[in-house]
Amino acid sequence: MLLFKLNLLALTLLQAEIGFDMRSMWNQSGVVAKSVIIVLAIMSAWSIGVMIDRVLAYSAARKQSREFAPLVAGCLKEGKIDEAINVSEQNKKSHLAKVVVAGLQEFQAHQSSSEIPGEAIEASKRALERATAITNAELKRGISGLATIGSTAPFVGLFGTVFGIISAFQGMSSEKSTGLSAVAGGISEALITTAFGLFVAVPAVWMFNYFNSKIESFDVEMNNSSSELIDYFLKKRGGKR
Repeated sequence: MLLFKLNLLALTLLQAEIGFDMRSMWNQSGVVAKSVIIVLAIMSAWSIGVMIDRVLAYSAARKQSREFAPLVAGCLKEGKIDEAINVSEQNKKSHLAKVVVAGLQEFQAHQSSSEIPGEAIEASKRALERATAITNAELKRGISGLATIGSTAPFVGLFGTVFGIISAFQGMSSEKSTGLSAVAGGISEALITTAFGLFVAVPAVWMFNYFNSKIESFDVEMNNSSSELIDYFLKKRGGKR
């Protein structure tokens, strides 16, 4: 609470003394503070790019999966595996299609062979597991970077804050004065880098948690689809006996 009151007081004094707008704060900042701000801006731009990319990818996966599920179910119900594979290949952005097509292709490859039926099922199961793992990795692309930015951006901002405080004390020492004008530049450096670090970190953490929850739901759907497909293969093999 005391730190919050001190920051609020500093902000009020800065507003009266130097205008407290972004341009004046940038001009008051030193080389180190400007470098920190540039680094944070790059981190922010990268995280925003990942957010947009993942939102578009998850939206497309969800949309195509909703269209894909009833179509492939109808094909399998009629025993049309070739048609089910074609439907899967037409929905390449669907996470379900990526998993289902791997299992179908593996099962079809063993269908005409003289192998023991159980071996074909096991081969299909392994293909489904591999496809699920690969699709999961694709869904997670860039997500770990958001976690890294969310955890390190405040410390990058704090790095600039430390130098801002040092600059403030150096100003007081060189000018032999304890007035606000002697420390205004250093305080502005400290405030802007800390604030910018939090501004970059908070959305990254929020979106990291949001994307993780999405991936978990996708994983559940892929595992359920794999299980249902294995049940279908078992019934199909059993019907041939």
